[in-house]
Amino acid sequence: MNHQKIIIIGAGLSGLVTSYLLQKKGIESLILEADTRIGGRIETLQGASGVSMEMGATWFGSEHQNLVQLLEELELPFFKQHTQGISLFETMSFVPPQKFEIPDSEVPSYRISGGTSKLTEKLTDLVGLQNIRLNAKIEVLKDIGSHLELTDAVGNTYLADRVISTLPPNLLVNTISFEPNLEEYFESVARKTHTWMGESIKFSMEYAHPFWRENHYSGTVFSQSSIIQEQYDHSSSDGLGFSLKGFLNGGTSTLSKEERQKKVVDQLLRMFGPAAENYTHYYDKVWRDQRLTFAPYADLVMGHQNNGHPIFEQALYNQKLYISGSETSGQHPGYMDGAIAAAKNIAAQF
Repeated sequence: MNHQKIIIIGAGLSGLVTSYLLQKKGIESLILEADTRIGGRIETLQGASGVSMEMGATWFGSEHQNLVQLLEELELPFFKQHTQGISLFETMSFVPPQKFEIPDSEVPSYRISGGTSKLTEKLTDLVGLQNIRLNAKIEVLKDIGSHLELTDAVGNTYLADRVISTLPPNLLVNTISFEPNLEEYFESVARKTHTWMGESIKFSMEYAHPFWRENHYSGTVFSQSSIIQEQYDHSSSDGLGFSLKGFLNGGTSTLSKEERQKKVVDQLLRMFGPAAENYTHYYDKVWRDQRLTFAPYADLVMGHQNNGHPIFEQALYNQKLYISGSETSGQHPGYMDGAIAAAKNIAAQF
C-alpha cells in the first residue's frame, strides 16, 4: 500500500499548480490522474501544419492576473487573439449575415503561444513525472481515522494523511464512493454545481492558407441559427499554421462526427464562399462524452451555478479531505484563472 502525506486527485491545471506550489514550500505530493494523459480540460491538438488547436481551455484576459502572473513566472509567452477584419453575425440561416468590425479599443483576449498545453507541460516538468500516476481512477475514498484510504479502478490502494480533490464537484460525488457518506447538504450542492466545459462541443478546421484574412475577414462568426455558434481565427502566433476554431451547438452532440463536419462545412461555404471548402483537416471534441471530466446532472443546472460556493472552503473528514478545482474558486470560477486561484488557496493552508 502506497502511503503519502498528500495525495492530489486530478492532473488538470488546478492539481498541477497545487503540487507545484506545495513543492515550492518543500512539501511533496502524489497526483493521481484517471486519464491516460495529463491536462484535464486543457487539450491542445497539433495539426499537420504545426498549428496548435485548442479542444479545451483557450482564452484569458488581463483581468486574469493569477494566470498572467504564473505565465510570466514560468516564462511562457502569450499573444493577442486576432480580430482584425470583417466579422459576421447570423440571425437566420436563410438571411445573409450582418457584417461588423471589432474596434481596436475593445479589451483583448489572449492565447498562450504554442498552445495552452505548454502550460501543463511546463508544470509537469517542474512537478516531475515521478510524482504523477496516470490510469489511477479513484473509485472509493474511506476515512480510516488518522488517514484516508483511496482505492482505484484496478484495486490499487493508497494511504494519505490528507487528500486534495481538484475534480469538478459534480464529477467527484458521482464517481467516487465515500465511506462514511458525505454530509447530505454538501453532496446536494456538489450535484448542482456547474461543470465548466461540460456541455461544450469545440471544433477546428485546419487550412493550408488563411483564406479569410486574404479576403479581409477576421474569421470571427456568431450565429443564432446554425451549427457554429461562435468561431474565431485560431492561427499560430508564428504565422505558419492556420485554422478556424469555435463552439458548436450543444444539441448536435447526438450527431455523428461526420454529420457535424458536413453541417460545419455547409455553414462556412454559405458565409465565406468556395475557399472555405479547401480545409485539410476537421477536428471536434464533445466534452459531454468525456466521462473522466464530466458527469451528467441529476437536475437542471445553469451555467456557473454554485461555482465558488462557500461550502467548498470547508475541509471534510476532520480536516483530511480538501475540495478544490476551478469550480470551487471564489475568483473567476470555471476559468483557468479560477483553477490557479483555487490551487493558491489550498496550498496556503499547508
